Amino acid sequence: MDRLKLDPERRRNRRMALGCGARLFVHGRGDPLEAVCTELAVGGLTVRAAYVPRAGEVLKVQVASPPGGIARPPLQVRATVRRCQRLSSGQYEIGLEIVEVLE
Repeated sequence: MDRLKLDPERRRNRRMALGCGARLFVHGRGDPLEAVCTELAVGGLTVRAAYVPRAGEVLKVQVASPPGGIARPPLQVRATVRRCQRLSSGQYEIGLEIVEVLE
């Protein structure tokens, strides 16, 4: 039997827990917003930030290399907001779907 049918919350792509620094570039805002990338997968990522996006909003996201690893240029993507949940810390957990990997 298909495991995804048994557990609809199970995602098809493996997700990696991170904790890397990230920046959100919001259209119409001058300065980027600081964030933390908590998860990364082939098709999406989760970030925590003090920003409440609109559903479907498209953001440019820059994710730094993990600390202690090989220094690499940041991952830069254009991503669509799929979910946003307020956390007890006052920040927001934002689920993003990657639509384009940028150079």
